[in-house]
Amino acid sequence: MNEDSVYERVGGEDFFRRLVEGFYERVERDDILRPMYPEDLSESKRVLTLFLVQYWGGPGTYLEERGHPRLRMRHVPFRITKRARDAWLSAMMGSLEEARGDLSEDDFVEMREYFSMAATSLRNV
Repeated sequence: MNEDSVYERVGGEDFFRRLVEGFYERVERDDILRPMYPEDLSESKRVLTLFLVQYWGGPGTYLEERGHPRLRMRHVPFRITKRARDAWLSAMMGSLEEARGDLSEDDFVEMREYFSMAATSLRNV
């Protein structure tokens, strides 16, 4: 782990668990996103948390369990339109905005830009 990583600066895994919880609270209420996820969101929450922890400089548990992220490949089965991309980004940005008090301005901007880029790159329709 990088001692100067976003993961370390935000306080570790707890931050990402809260971010993911806030995101999935929004997913559960979203008519576009909810059908894309399984009924039980427990595993989805766990996997997204592991991915974000690893991406932002924490332990590599995601890689150990699931291998390379291959985000585009993993999302091919889903019809990700502009509307779906916008809904996903809105849910993530809402959760990130809630967590803003735990972030420096630089970290907030970096995370916002990453999520925007990632969401856009996964559009497939």
